[in-house]
Amino acid sequence: MNTKQKIIKTFRIILPILLVMMPFIIQAQLKHLPNEYDIPPHPRILMLAGEEQQLKTNIAADPVWNGIHQSIIETCDNLITSPVLERIVTGRRLLSISGQALRRIFYLSYAYRMTGQDKYAVKAEQEMLAVSTFIDWNPSHFLDVAEMTMAMSIGYDWLYNKLSPASRETIKMAILQKGIDPSLNSRNNGWLRGSSNWNQVCNGGITYGALAIFEDMPEFSKMIVDRAVESIKIPIAEYSPDGAYPEGYGYWGYGTSFNIMFLAAIEKIWKTDFGLSQIPGFMKTGAYIAHMIGVTGNCFNYADNGLGGGIQPTLFWFANKTNDKSILWNQRKHIESGERLARERLLPGFLIWGNSIRLADVAQPTELMWVGRGVTPVALMRTSWTDPNAIYVGLKGGIASSSHAHMDAGSFIMEANGVRWASDFGPQDYHSLESVGVDLWNMSQNAQRWQVFRYNNYAHNTLTVNNQLHVVKGSSDIVSWSTDFPFMNAIVDLSKVFEGQLSQSKRGIAIVNGQYVAVRDEVVATDKDATVRWTMMTTADVTIRGKNTVVLRKDGKRLTLQVVEPANVTMKTWTTTSTNAYDAPNPGTVLVGFEVSVPANTNTSLLVKLIPQGAKNASVKVPALKDWPAK
Repeated sequence: MNTKQKIIKTFRIILPILLVMMPFIIQAQLKHLPNEYDIPPHPRILMLAGEEQQLKTNIAADPVWNGIHQSIIETCDNLITSPVLERIVTGRRLLSISGQALRRIFYLSYAYRMTGQDKYAVKAEQEMLAVSTFIDWNPSHFLDVAEMTMAMSIGYDWLYNKLSPASRETIKMAILQKGIDPSLNSRNNGWLRGSSNWNQVCNGGITYGALAIFEDMPEFSKMIVDRAVESIKIPIAEYSPDGAYPEGYGYWGYGTSFNIMFLAAIEKIWKTDFGLSQIPGFMKTGAYIAHMIGVTGNCFNYADNGLGGGIQPTLFWFANKTNDKSILWNQRKHIESGERLARERLLPGFLIWGNSIRLADVAQPTELMWVGRGVTPVALMRTSWTDPNAIYVGLKGGIASSSHAHMDAGSFIMEANGVRWASDFGPQDYHSLESVGVDLWNMSQNAQRWQVFRYNNYAHNTLTVNNQLHVVKGSSDIVSWSTDFPFMNAIVDLSKVFEGQLSQSKRGIAIVNGQYVAVRDEVVATDKDATVRWTMMTTADVTIRGKNTVVLRKDGKRLTLQVVEPANVTMKTWTTTSTNAYDAPNPGTVLVGFEVSVPANTNTSLLVKLIPQGAKNASVKVPALKDWPAK
């Protein structure tokens, strides 16, 4: 095929896209990007041509970074003989294949740029050509498209001068037709107006596509990037005012990582991120994620998040930007532990952003407590960053109707002596529920989502009133806190969560004198009697000792749960085995707690002490919430 024929073929392919976009191109006034077309040649995404040398120098000078570099190279060596990826959809998702594509192509492209060995480029080319043959990248679940587009764009850009002209054309057209084009369809792009991780991931992936093919369609590409700069402001604003991420630890790792991939790419090309990183709260979020890891190394796994507290490459971007290396304290421990890092698909970004940082220079944070307000406010407190027996507590507020939320307002987790005593189930595998017809993503009050055992308030470390669900649109804020060590505490107002069930409800949690944890609830009944249930989920063995005391044992350690107020209660346990066929099993767990009757129009206080083995002076009186110190 001669050059003229190629041009005609390309025009025929992109004509439908141009017809769709023409009104926008004619009318569009770029809000953010400059008008000039000149941008760096390939490679230009994240790392310009020639920047490999400084990276090599830094890696050679530090055995830690060299070890991570070598793990990427070894992974690529193993990939050489692996079959290319196939289009395998699981339920409604192609996402696992898209994630594998991103990891493979990013790693292989990195390996070629850093070693110059053709075998890595050849394998990456094979993977990209295979993905190009997929009938589509599953636009009905657009995260799949976004990750695939990012993968293909990195490979196309980083290997541009190594790819054959035919391969370049095939990959470019796949990026355009199967990545960018579907993002123009209103059926697929609701994420442009959303505030969740979808916005961050999808804008990140599609922007990479526009940057990869920029010289072929500069006006079109600029419009795509400009659209993303405007759209991604929405989820970035969700970090306000303090940096707490509404969707929790794991989704922080997802949404924020792709947000940083986006910012790092546009800043590399235009020398600015157009003010996006300066949106209030965003640059504070590194502290949030650092404090979200407990003494055990597990995270505070509220909402749809697992316990994993693993590596977060984008924290190194934040550390460089803020000059606060203390947010890497847990990352340092992960790396020094020899944990296998090569499962992280964005690991090359780790080296690009972090190789100038020496782990020996990373010191522990100076603060023992961190509070973040916002959509899902949290209070995170501990007695030490270095003592393996330290106490750690996480408390959350929030609203059940927010993205990926559970009915867990007021819930908490607690660790001491290296054991997590108060735990959270986290989510159930989405496909296991969707595949049997569960309407998992309807967040309305009577939605089926709230019948799933792990998602409602009955299974969380919070209160339940009259055996009713929490009010799904009731928000709960952290209204006061104190970082003073003798009585570190936070108070969350749960009144709106129990609207129509209680007149008022506040919960305070404190670490008292660094010795034990106090959980105090103060509730006011409506004009009707109320039955209030207090529950805590644990993976420990439970022994009831009398009316108001429970002893928990795990890993040779012991914790005493003591109900101080009201004095006359009967301790109970509840099974975590659900009667719903679709609910996942929860072996090795139990709910422990008690119920109290609150007469109409009266106030009642519930005070529970969680006393670790070896605690001293646990009999200290805990005052009413109004007398708790606040700053």
